[in-house]
Amino acid sequence: MTNYIETERLLLRPTEWQDFEPWAASMADPEVQLHLGGVQPKPVAWRTICIMAGSWALMGFGMFSVIEKSSGKWIGRLGPWQPDGWPGTEIGWALTRDAWGKGYATEGATAATDWAFAHLGWTEVIHSIAPENAASQQVAKRLGSRILRQAKLPPPVDREIDVWGQTREEWFARRPA
Repeated sequence: MTNYIETERLLLRPTEWQDFEPWAASMADPEVQLHLGGVQPKPVAWRTICIMAGSWALMGFGMFSVIEKSSGKWIGRLGPWQPDGWPGTEIGWALTRDAWGKGYATEGATAATDWAFAHLGWTEVIHSIAPENAASQQVAKRLGSRILRQAKLPPPVDREIDVWGQTREEWFARRPA
């Protein structure tokens, strides 16, 4: 199974140590972190990047680092995520501010959803979205998802969210062959 995905404009790959500085900067950005649990100081960002790398090592998947092909720049994380106590099999996204509004979240999440269904055997994908996060709701809609239910994320996030998503069958029914 390949852990690298290439789209028209993006390279999605497992987290690497070279991602740490831009990762930490993204975790320190109040606008990026507004709906993601708040700003994380650099020592906490170190722990979160290690969690993501550990997910790849232990579970065989985790969110991909998103690399903008035209610049080679790390612009966020995106993809499959399912920590213990999570409300489902998630395809999530968090991009740096300079990557917003370019369609990267939709492009990357589409590729990551295809990958999760093909390689992980998931029967549903969800997106955990804060009710006030209009931008992520629009991405979810472009992906063909809808609100399925409400849930509370486990600690340390510990907040109410809307669970958006769709089944594998719904995904492939709307995808071009």
